[in-house]
Amino acid sequence: MPGLDLFGSSNPANGTTVVEVPTPAPAPAPAPVSAVAEEQNDSSDESNAAPVPRSLPAPAPGVYYNARLDPKHYLEGPLSWNPATRLRQLLARPGIVVAPGICDGISARCALEAGFECLYQSGAATTASRLGQPDLAIATLNDFVQSAQMVCSLDPTVPVIADADTGFGGPAMVARTVTQYARAGVAALHIEDQVQTKRCGHLLGKQVVSREEFVTRIRAAVIARDAIPGGSDFVIIGRTDSAQVLGMDEAVARLKLAADAGADVCFIEGVRNADLLKATVAALAPKPVLVNVISGGLTPSFTTQQAEEYGAKIIIFSLVSCVAAVHGIRAAMQSLKKTGTDFTSARGMDPKAFFEVMGLNEIVKLDAQAGGKAFELV
Repeated sequence: MPGLDLFGSSNPANGTTVVEVPTPAPAPAPAPVSAVAEEQNDSSDESNAAPVPRSLPAPAPGVYYNARLDPKHYLEGPLSWNPATRLRQLLARPGIVVAPGICDGISARCALEAGFECLYQSGAATTASRLGQPDLAIATLNDFVQSAQMVCSLDPTVPVIADADTGFGGPAMVARTVTQYARAGVAALHIEDQVQTKRCGHLLGKQVVSREEFVTRIRAAVIARDAIPGGSDFVIIGRTDSAQVLGMDEAVARLKLAADAGADVCFIEGVRNADLLKATVAALAPKPVLVNVISGGLTPSFTTQQAEEYGAKIIIFSLVSCVAAVHGIRAAMQSLKKTGTDFTSARGMDPKAFFEVMGLNEIVKLDAQAGGKAFELV
């Protein structure tokens, strides 16, 4: 299968590819994340801006390496129309990638209208908006893919990073998830190490699988990406929820294994302070690090500027749209119940103004260019 040759070494006797999960050498022991955090705190005058990877280091034996995807190939030239390629360009160049969480077509339209260059399809937000349910492993692959198809169609050039939970099953299902996300137009997904009965990363009581099972998920995702005909730039993000269960040192160790297995970006859920984020970035360099900010969640409410100063390369705000929707819709419903009219909550927005946010003018223009006359007057 394409992609397997990028791992480990081949056995000529049976034609199979042997891929071993790297295990940390017993000596010398790496400095714990906490120790690195203390050292960085003592030298706070030094710049912690996100590094720009010029090239990946020479791969060690048994470590995934795909020369075609080396960041050095994405440093120059205009931004691509392909969303996955564009995301790799943004990751290879200076600046932090800011991706607001969207929950449906309306929130996606509002994010695009605001000028964001990347979107994040949150699993929690998708579960809430499509099913009206909490983020407790209730949504399925089909729910996520159908939502992604709609979101990605609104502006096919804007990269969409999408939550893929645990990959929805074993290696074959993880591979199927990558294939379907890529076909939907998604630029990147993240796979996590929670058990199948997962929950939102900012809730308590999480459980995680073994290191080996986590790495198997990442490897399956990478193999599936590399099997896409024509050479896909689809980005694989490895996410660990183990920090709250097993500690930050274990979380960093898991992401190092994920990076060795081919993850393009590393994502620790629930980083509790700035020093730990800085230490995580340093420990995982040169891999880009993603930080997830949820107001009231486990991670402090870092601003985009702060996250960039601490070295993060991607910041997502998972619940920004759906929490705002709850507040706005709740207020509108209470006002309607109390006053008997929606005049106040409408704030002067008539139907045409609403549809203009949804792309009305673009569709009317296309119809006219094609010779249609149905929408000459709207």
